[in-house]
Amino acid sequence: MKEELNILIQAQYPLIYLLTPEEERAEQAIAKIAQANAEHRRVYVWTVTHGIVEHGQPRQVTQHNTVSPEAAIEWTIRQRDAGIYIFKDLHPFIDGPVITRWLRDAIASFKGTEKVIVLMSPVQNVPIELEKEVVVIDYPFPNLAELNQVLSAQLQKSKNRRLDTEAREKLLKAALGLTRDEAEKVYRKAQVKASRLTEEEVEIVLSEKKQLIRRNGILEYIEEDETINSVGGLEELKRWLRQRSNAFTERAREYGLPQPKGMLILGVPGCGKSLIAKTTSRLWGLPLLRLDMGRVYDGSMVGRSEANLRNALKTAESISPVLLFIDELDKAFAGGAGSGDSDGGTSSRIFGSFLTWMQEKTSPVFVMATANRVERLPGEFLRKGRFDEIFFVDLPTPEERQDIFRIHLSKRRSDISRFDLEQLAKVSDGFSGAEIEQAIIAAMYDAFAQEREFTQLDIIAAIKATLPLSRTMTEQVTALRDWARQRARPASASIAEYQRLEF
Repeated sequence: MKEELNILIQAQYPLIYLLTPEEERAEQAIAKIAQANAEHRRVYVWTVTHGIVEHGQPRQVTQHNTVSPEAAIEWTIRQRDAGIYIFKDLHPFIDGPVITRWLRDAIASFKGTEKVIVLMSPVQNVPIELEKEVVVIDYPFPNLAELNQVLSAQLQKSKNRRLDTEAREKLLKAALGLTRDEAEKVYRKAQVKASRLTEEEVEIVLSEKKQLIRRNGILEYIEEDETINSVGGLEELKRWLRQRSNAFTERAREYGLPQPKGMLILGVPGCGKSLIAKTTSRLWGLPLLRLDMGRVYDGSMVGRSEANLRNALKTAESISPVLLFIDELDKAFAGGAGSGDSDGGTSSRIFGSFLTWMQEKTSPVFVMATANRVERLPGEFLRKGRFDEIFFVDLPTPEERQDIFRIHLSKRRSDISRFDLEQLAKVSDGFSGAEIEQAIIAAMYDAFAQEREFTQLDIIAAIKATLPLSRTMTEQVTALRDWARQRARPASASIAEYQRLEF
């Protein structure tokens, strides 16, 4: 991306919108580009607090009487020498008609000159009048080489100035996805807690990294203790996942395999869709990030929602390979293609941005999405190429219900030989995995209140007292099954085998 920025400046693009939260790092990069070019352009920086100040000069209260953005843009137009003018955080003012007009005047006056305006901001806000004139680029997070400089500088200050190659690599990879300042703080924290930086401090770096991601409020680090063996049934889906457990290794690339894009799991609520997504993280040995689409939408400022999504996806890419989990996709993007009248088109733009990212992403980010109501999903999500596979999770079969009873009873009692799993599976026909678990919990509460051990009859009584979702919402479940029969891959091995024989 630095190369792209350099090319744009040399090609005399008059207006560049640089998206980054790292002002100082981006400013230093632009200054290096200016010095490296034959023109040796001067670099000026504008802020609403100090006006225009030349890069490298001490900041005073005001400079050139350019605190107002209108005066600052006018000042750049009057300059005759080549220069790069960085405007920091102009996004709150850019929608004003006067600012927009001044920027268009600047673009017109810069033609054939060596002058360029760089709008530097963590939030993208481009007025429609400037869309054809501006180039928007993302400034990437530090790579391993830059993080290595940060780590080396910190090692110089620590007691342990030497670090073997393996330990250094682990500390560097642990900090991927952090800004330069965040990496410096994390390494300092690890040094303070352990008095020195070694391989053992990787966990400290990872722990702090999780806190930084959580602080973002949109991405959430999920740590799942359960393994994929804690999911009852769904053997066809498990087999598919186990086949791809090494899909992100260099060995897979050398074999010629492409990186997997993602999977969509449709099905009846409570049948293990979210749990299978979470346990895949342990199976594949990759971190799991949950994207909360509810937090993406922010109406406080125009463009904030789009910026939230872009920053979240950029963070996920920076720490890849990673699993990106989106729960209940049908609620997150329901009607996204036709929401212009209700929210000013924000949902449509979010939906379009996410689709484009899924189609064009090259980084190893595997999207695991779940959905309950397929009719709410826009058709663009379901076409081939968005996901590697679409699985349908139906209500558990009798054999799967036995497996689910075995798993949940084993979690609560070491000896479950007194339970007739076959009978329990028979009486719980039409129950989802979540409903089976709740029946066991209800039976335990009844027995606990009577100060005795719960029994088979307690579980059966709890099952008889429960009306499962498959009966209260029969029409919805039937419609979902009818849709999935021809359009999705069954997650249960027995159903998948039957369909293969039928074919």
